[in-house]
This record gives sequence, C-alpha cells and structure tokens, in this order.
Amino acid sequence: MNVHFTLNGKPTTAKVDDPSTPLLYVLRDDLDLHGPRFGCGLGQCGACTVHFEGRALRSCVMPISAVAGKKVVTLEGLGKANQPHPLQTAFIAEQAVQCGYCINGMIMQSADLLQTNRKPSEDQIREALANNLCRCGTHVRIVRAVKRASESMA
Repeated sequence: MNVHFTLNGKPTTAKVDDPSTPLLYVLRDDLDLHGPRFGCGLGQCGACTVHFEGRALRSCVMPISAVAGKKVVTLEGLGKANQPHPLQTAFIAEQAVQCGYCINGMIMQSADLLQTNRKPSEDQIREALANNLCRCGTHVRIVRAVKRASESMA
C-alpha cells in the first residue's frame, strides 16, 4: 500500500505492507528521520511527537493510513540547519539538552504551545509540557528555553 502525504513541506510516499503501522516506524525506519524517538510506544512519554495538520501528536499511536493526504512536520522540518526555529536556537542557548532523548517531544510540544499562546507564563509552559517525560532533570532549562523562544518570537 502506498500512502501519500506531505512531510516537512514536501510530497512524500510511504510504501507499507500494513496500514496500521505506526507513523513513527515509517518516519524512522523507512524515511530515515530520527528526530521523533521511540519511548513508550503508548503515546504517553512524548518522545515521538510530530505535528499533524499543525497540532502536536504522538506518532507512535498514529497509524500511517491516517496521514494519507495530510501534513506532517517532524523536528527536522521545524527549522533548517541555516535557519533554525527559535525554539531550536533557544534550547541550544539554554543548554536544555542532557541526554537528548526527550528533546524532540519537548520542542514539538512547545512549538504547538507557541502557535496558540505567544507569551505563555512559566506555569502555562509547565502545564503544556506536563505529559512529556524527561528523566535527566533539565526541566528548569527547558522552561527557560521555551520562555526565551517566546520572547524572541514576540
């Protein structure tokens, strides 16, 4: 089965045997994108977050068949190497990455937040990221990075 969709602004076709294959598997295994990560496989940790039709979504629980004709953006499509998204720049500036496993979800969920709330408070940032798990303990730097990005985007 061929699934046609827009990935990071480009028309893409994924060839799959099973239409229930999780989008995450297709992104990583077939399309060689490694921003979204496999964490829990249950949509609970946030490591696999992508934007689907403009909103944050857990790609480990989204069947590839559901993206047919739709738009998907991964961390790789959020910004470009020569022009990173303000969140990517802020996460680097605040040194918000320790092991890096959760960062895909943290950035993609934060980008979703900043689409609807350009100047979130610290509490609003923490609430938006509450379902993204990080075991390294960089939460304070992550919140500072989102705040920095929101200020640079204002």
